[in-house]
Amino acid sequence: MTDGSNILRASYHTLGCKLNFSETSAIGMQLSRRGIVKALPDEIPDIVVVNTCSVTEVADKKGRSLIRRLRSRWPEATLVVTGCYAQLKPQEVAAIDGVDIVLGNDEKLRISDFLEQWESDRRSRVAVHDYLDIREFRGACERGDRTRYWLKVQDGCDYFCTYCTIPFARGRSRSGSIRELVAEAEKAAEAGGKEIVLTGVNVGCFGKDTGEDFLELLRRLDDVEGIERYRISSIEPNLLTERILSWIAGESRAFMPSFHIPLQSGSDEVLRLMNRRYRTDLFTERISMIRDLMPDSFIGVDIIAGARGETEEEWEKSFSYAASLPVSRYHVFPYSERPGTKALGIDYQVSQEEKHRRVAMLTKLSDEKQSAFSRRFFGTERPVLWEHPDAGDEEMMYGHTDNYLRVRAKASASLYNTITPARINGFLDSDTLDAVVVY
Repeated sequence: MTDGSNILRASYHTLGCKLNFSETSAIGMQLSRRGIVKALPDEIPDIVVVNTCSVTEVADKKGRSLIRRLRSRWPEATLVVTGCYAQLKPQEVAAIDGVDIVLGNDEKLRISDFLEQWESDRRSRVAVHDYLDIREFRGACERGDRTRYWLKVQDGCDYFCTYCTIPFARGRSRSGSIRELVAEAEKAAEAGGKEIVLTGVNVGCFGKDTGEDFLELLRRLDDVEGIERYRISSIEPNLLTERILSWIAGESRAFMPSFHIPLQSGSDEVLRLMNRRYRTDLFTERISMIRDLMPDSFIGVDIIAGARGETEEEWEKSFSYAASLPVSRYHVFPYSERPGTKALGIDYQVSQEEKHRRVAMLTKLSDEKQSAFSRRFFGTERPVLWEHPDAGDEEMMYGHTDNYLRVRAKASASLYNTITPARINGFLDSDTLDAVVVY
């Protein structure tokens, strides 16, 4: 794609989930193998890649705003838009002034082919498969500019929750093979990686299409020498089985005591309307089991405020249930109407004003939970993986404990990408704790 005398530079921009970040990193590595280098902050890129999200209407708006801002900043660059917004609304994206190439989720990891076509004829393209035709698993295991690797183990979803467009954006559930994924982890270890986050749309469905078992994948990854930490990015409560939890607590060498589990509502009636695969009794069992087996675990929980059907009575049930759970943090989302979803057929709607009130209440609850969880560890020592610092902040370094507390300490370049004990002293802000390295 380059002849050596005219090196092309690309700028990458990602919205949304860890899976998107993993795939953006994979795109960057793919283009680097074609001789396209990542543009530095002060350089003008020849190519701009935007990997979008579409989980809510706000995500769509952020995508449009980012695309327009980048086009205004670099009007001569080739602008490629991909991701879930591009998959769900390709013509809307293509109509944004200055967009040159629109790629669906099945096409994003073939970006170099489309750029070569663009170089040959300078013709705008929209390449998007219908979600029913998305059947191939395209892997990714990259870290980009970060310390942790993201290993994509699964893609797509078969659940079709009534409020969600992700199955239409990502297609049906499909997985990599254990052999291939272990090989990717081994490559990460050879490159010096210490921590891998397992990503996907519905990672607990791993192996549904291949006949392999998620727990067996975890066991095989656990055996990879050099990788000292694994985390599961997010997993449905009905798929986080007792077998998995018992294995992590009792036998695993490297899987960390941190979990991200979507609840979405603390009302059984709303869960039914959402077409979720569990009810609050099962969720309670899973949280209780984690706390019994791994008391220091970080437990992050997704919850939606103001979904269709969430009457005042159901909201009170949901909030009361959320308040009762011994979790570490809530990730709060206001319900967003998504075109084509079955939730639009549910009559009861929550006003925007009431949604904002419920979001505020859940956010306050989350802050209280996170503060209480963090305070438990003041004055204690936890192992921390120290991350490479962000540009412009060379005096301090950041990292995460085994149970996913974010900490900051005085920088020492020799400690980057190493795991050392650190003593936790107190809060720096609501999300970061002050720590001192224990030598």
